[in-house]
Amino acid sequence: MLNKHYIAILPILLAAGCTGQQAMQQQSKPVRQGTVEVTQTQTIKPRPVIVKPAVVKPIPAPQPSYRNFADWKSDFSMRAIAAGQSPSDVQRLLDSTYLNQQVISLDSSQPEFSKMPWDYADSAVSSGRVSSGKSKFSQQRSYLSNLESQYGVSSEIIAAIWGMESSFGAVTGNSHIPSSLASLAYDGRRQEFAESQLLALMTLLQRGDVSWSQLDGSWAGGMGQTQFIPDTWLKHGVDGDRDGHRNPWSTADALASTANYLSNSGWVRGLAPFYEASLPASFDYNTVGSKQSAARWAALGVDTIDNISLDANTQMELWLPAGKDGPVLLLSPNFDVIKVYNNSSNYALGVSLLGKAIAGQSGLRKSWPRYERPLSTSQVMRLQQRLTSSGFDTKGSDGVIGTNTRKAFQRWQAVNGQTPDGFITQNSASSLTSW
Repeated sequence: MLNKHYIAILPILLAAGCTGQQAMQQQSKPVRQGTVEVTQTQTIKPRPVIVKPAVVKPIPAPQPSYRNFADWKSDFSMRAIAAGQSPSDVQRLLDSTYLNQQVISLDSSQPEFSKMPWDYADSAVSSGRVSSGKSKFSQQRSYLSNLESQYGVSSEIIAAIWGMESSFGAVTGNSHIPSSLASLAYDGRRQEFAESQLLALMTLLQRGDVSWSQLDGSWAGGMGQTQFIPDTWLKHGVDGDRDGHRNPWSTADALASTANYLSNSGWVRGLAPFYEASLPASFDYNTVGSKQSAARWAALGVDTIDNISLDANTQMELWLPAGKDGPVLLLSPNFDVIKVYNNSSNYALGVSLLGKAIAGQSGLRKSWPRYERPLSTSQVMRLQQRLTSSGFDTKGSDGVIGTNTRKAFQRWQAVNGQTPDGFITQNSASSLTSW
């Protein structure tokens, strides 16, 4: 018999990607399903307040290819001016850029081995990061609490992203952002993305949010203490210190903008990114990776380790980051919201665990199966090819274990005598990766 139960929290649902939309208000009506008390909610939508986002005029299509970096500069300059950019600003920006081959190499490189989830988790909650996080959180406690009240985003999650992105403002990057973006544009693999970021950066320079003398960031174009790319800062940046500018290198502006970005992306007030759970002995592992209502998971015997409160209709995803022998996690919609920063479940897990540690909460109860070993990139490609040829389509063989590969492997496990937990390791995938 379940000893945990789902009661209601009153989530404030924010529409994903819609700037400035008002929070929904919910009224709960309790019902009972079996031994699990849940609630059903009636949603009342207040009139939305429409805020027009900053707009950058689209740049004309580029020419098919370039003989050299100067050729790209000339073409981009003409197209940027045609899109309405100031000729003097375009010239000034491009005069400062140089071709950075290291950026191109970093953009195209892949790690030799895929990492295991505990590698990310261990790094996220290293003793040094947690110690710095608690100190910075204490210094900014009042301000972060105000942001949580205003935007609904948990203060420890804002702080955790700050820590993951720049070690709490200590490491904001030393690559010249215009050169990094120009190099990516010239390389061509992500030309449209890089050129749109350059246009957004010019708008930020023109309105004084960033300075011509302060343009160092990450090799991929991330800026400031929470590493926004220019276009995202243009749309979601907030003047937290009220000095008339939205500066990503300002602590107050960066933290407020992170809260605003997560809020605009659909953050649900009062809902943790994940809840650790346990599974019944007779559990059907074919449901791993699916999204069900909280009430449905409860009915299937998925029991949270801690006594928590959830709305019956909240959609939760069951994730086994390390398979059947590792932690069992129920992911809330907020877990997906964290991934707007980095579309990686391991990243979102790291942020979530760091947030818990900063707030003085315990981490995962179930230990990791650290005896398992990852596949090399070539092994992953072989796995993908063999799964696809066997009728379990992975949608490509790029050497990266993504959702499609995990789902295909899970289907293969189900018909080949393995517990279909979708966890790919040297042990579980040996028959598919051997020569």
